[in-house]
Amino acid sequence: MAAPLDDATRAIVKACVPALEAHGLTITQEMYKRLLATPEIRDLFNMSHQKDGEQPKALALAVLAYARHIDNLGALGGMVERIAEKHVGLNILPEHYPFVADALLGAIAHVLGDAATPEVLEAWGKAYWFLADILIGREGQIYHAHETAPGGWTGWRTFTVRDKVRESETVTSFELVPADAKPVMRHQPGQYLSFRLDIPGHGTQRRNYSISSAPGGDGYRISVRRMPGGVVSEWLHDSVQPGTELQVSAPAGDFTLADPVPASVVLLSAGVGLTPMISLLGALTQPQAPLADIRYIHATRSPGTEAFGDYVGTLARAGRVRGDVFYSRQSPADTTATLARHAGRITPDWLKGQVDTQATYYICGPDGFMRDMVGVLKASGLPKEQIRYEFFGSASDADLVT
Repeated sequence: MAAPLDDATRAIVKACVPALEAHGLTITQEMYKRLLATPEIRDLFNMSHQKDGEQPKALALAVLAYARHIDNLGALGGMVERIAEKHVGLNILPEHYPFVADALLGAIAHVLGDAATPEVLEAWGKAYWFLADILIGREGQIYHAHETAPGGWTGWRTFTVRDKVRESETVTSFELVPADAKPVMRHQPGQYLSFRLDIPGHGTQRRNYSISSAPGGDGYRISVRRMPGGVVSEWLHDSVQPGTELQVSAPAGDFTLADPVPASVVLLSAGVGLTPMISLLGALTQPQAPLADIRYIHATRSPGTEAFGDYVGTLARAGRVRGDVFYSRQSPADTTATLARHAGRITPDWLKGQVDTQATYYICGPDGFMRDMVGVLKASGLPKEQIRYEFFGSASDADLVT
């Protein structure tokens, strides 16, 4: 267990909050510049989040939240768990942490100049290793759980694409089974897989994709949206075929069903944020699943971009789920008592009139969408444990970091 931080260290870290508010992003940009100069470290990262600036922004917000809550780190429990799960998915190991320490402290000294006194750098060194020790300990627990679970594994495991299915104009699913034909660990609905992919002309790439299949079976399914210009998504859509082998790490992530399963569940998503919802929906509607009142609310551009629409419609007709689907660019074709179709977007005002204070909400979509939806639910008085959300990639919105 990490030794508690002393009062002097915590006081210095807190005193740095104004500097982090003003220069935090510059510090994390400089940190990644230093860190990614090392090839074996660079290969651990999803470089698309570097190109679009999301990763440095997300880290800047996380560092600022750490400094602000240095006296009450329990408030950051959710953030720490998300980081640990993401690290395990990408196979981050204890030996990688010193590289980050050197890059972070070097960036603080570079950006803050004379303000980065020896005392400041010493305090941040202690603060970094305090958090690093917590993460290393938690990651060790997760690795052990993966290694000892039936069908579990650590590191990268070779999977074969068994089937490739077009779900909509923009989303394609890939069914994956282990190349060794041995069992796979049962994932928790809502979790994701991490991939190490060698893309011709682009080298090694790391990506995370939500599992869209229900738990059980001999493999997993992911459903990927084609992103125009996206190195990995275009390669998956255009080049990967049944028989292609991919390197996969064990299921990870804390965006999972509460235990016990809530009596009332609302699955709220936009765009490709529906992928973990389909896994959750599959788990909730399995014959052996505890009976729950399920509402599925989804936003997409048009019927042509609506992945898994037939699946949701079948469940709605069978009375297993109540649904609302919004089309932002095309008027809906039909609506039924159990599946309402709407023109336009899911707005905060619409959601405000629909809030079920007894339900647990699962939310996934773009950061702005999640911020608006979470804001409505919080304003309606829902406690934190009834509002669960998952990020596409990096948490780059200040309202969602903790």
